[in-house]
Amino acid sequence: MARVTDATNVSSAAGRDDDSAGDEAPATATATAVDERSDGAARAGDESLVATPAPRTGSWFDDTWRRMTATPRLLRRTEWIMLGAVTLLAALLRLVGLSHPGSLVFDETFYVKDAWTLVNLGYEGTWPENANDSWAAGDPNTYSSDASYVVHPPFGKLVIGLGLLLFGAENPFAWRASVAIIGVAAVVLLWFVARKLLGSPVLATIGAGMLAIDGHAIVMSRVAILDGILMFFVLLGAYFVLLDRDDQRGQLQGRILAWRRTDGPPEGRGPDGLPLAPVPTPFWSTARAPTWPTLGPDWGPVLWARPWLLAAAVTFALASSVKWSGLYFLAAFCLYTIAVDALERRRQGVTFWLSAAVLKQGPASFVITIPAALAVYIASWSGWLATTGGFYRTWAEEAGHAWTGLLSWVPLPLQSLWHYSVEAYRFHTGLGADHPYQSSPLEWPFLIRPTAFSYTYSDPSPSCSGVETCVEAITSISNPLIWWSGTVAILFIAIMSFLQPRWQYGFVLVGFAAGYLPWMAYLQRQAVFHFYAIVYLPFMILAVLFVFQTIAGTPDSPRRLRTAGVAAIGGVVVLFALVSALFLPVWTGMLIPDWYWSLTHWLPGWK
Repeated sequence: MARVTDATNVSSAAGRDDDSAGDEAPATATATAVDERSDGAARAGDESLVATPAPRTGSWFDDTWRRMTATPRLLRRTEWIMLGAVTLLAALLRLVGLSHPGSLVFDETFYVKDAWTLVNLGYEGTWPENANDSWAAGDPNTYSSDASYVVHPPFGKLVIGLGLLLFGAENPFAWRASVAIIGVAAVVLLWFVARKLLGSPVLATIGAGMLAIDGHAIVMSRVAILDGILMFFVLLGAYFVLLDRDDQRGQLQGRILAWRRTDGPPEGRGPDGLPLAPVPTPFWSTARAPTWPTLGPDWGPVLWARPWLLAAAVTFALASSVKWSGLYFLAAFCLYTIAVDALERRRQGVTFWLSAAVLKQGPASFVITIPAALAVYIASWSGWLATTGGFYRTWAEEAGHAWTGLLSWVPLPLQSLWHYSVEAYRFHTGLGADHPYQSSPLEWPFLIRPTAFSYTYSDPSPSCSGVETCVEAITSISNPLIWWSGTVAILFIAIMSFLQPRWQYGFVLVGFAAGYLPWMAYLQRQAVFHFYAIVYLPFMILAVLFVFQTIAGTPDSPRRLRTAGVAAIGGVVVLFALVSALFLPVWTGMLIPDWYWSLTHWLPGWK
């Protein structure tokens, strides 16, 4: 009986579509053949024939998985159950007790109040000194219409403002509702990204579960600041890039095959007139034509129908409208699509494959992505542009400020927006305020200095008794085992990209690099925090999944090795869950004894 679920096993290679026989069918067939041969040998008087049983492969997990996914319907049902379970877990950890604490925490003091004025005024207004006390008392309307100077684009605050409008700004749940829902959606999205990359719903569930129980992701979903929103839109844009990759490669293959069928050289077609399999072009041929005729076109087609690439550009623009660091992902993944195009053209035998991707497809991809991204970013400022009260809104209308010469045609509001952006960039790059929880990007891979969002000491109470001091803390620290595993896994796939290249490794490394490497240019800046790293946490988790896949082997591995690998992964996942259970009180602001809080200070910088 053909096995149709190999690609869904815990360690099956991404894109694996070869069907292999199940364990029971080969054993039965072998036994029957041996019996028949033995009977024949006995009749012939030959007693030298000895039956050799086939070695067993797979593990108990593979046996169970085959039963759970024996039909396409069972497979779909199992996948939905797994996705539903991890989504429920994420929702419980993010939504239960979301209104606690009932006061603004950390940078909520900026973003929640800015969000409320943004949805009411169209721009960020100013607040009196006691505004936080008013919020806690249920009065969110003490703001004035005077403009406030802010240094992040509006979209993330508009997302927070949507929750305020839906649930009421006086309700602490409303302050964080949008961010929490997006945090749950990020877990679901990571499941689909991992499913597509690795071809395994089991690994996808493990990866989504890791994000669901990671403290960094939990805190950034329970506190109304911008970085969790940024992470979601970056991950969504990356998923659209994955979908575009399939579409892009399919279009190239189809267009080049059609060319070879009709206009290509005759030697590229067999006796039946059908094109032969494409021969990859040598790497050096992109600089000069080979001395022999090639089977592919010189350049290949230009692809204009790229809906998923357009969707990715729009999504990365939304990420950039939350924080400008989203621009790095837009640039990195646009370059990634050019690389994918170049390698596919080479595989299809295109002569000048690199120059075709860069100089022919590259400008078309630019036209598809950049104007749309720019339009979306400007649209995110529509409230500021449609009013005149925002900070710097009328700058270009003041004497001597309007542009002259070639750029004089640019509308004055856009000139003012450009000036605002330049000033905000100067603020970011020159920010030198010292902070007790600042953390250099060089420390991020090692989790040296996570950010404590709040901590309050109090006397014992009925929920915290028998001790001298209790503490209520919220610290945006990742599950240490998950984070350190992610750091090691990134190094692993970086090395494996040279030893055993896979396109999936490149995708993960591009996402990680776009989130981390740009910070190397700002090492001199003081006010930098570890919670910025949330944006590339999903790519670290994806790297861990590839390590798990390598450890587990394949369903065809010897049974002892396969069982040991699957058991090892199961043990690691259990450790992840136990550590998350230990740290959960300091992620959600539970009242705990001071000694318990000390248990979570594994390194000096965690205090």
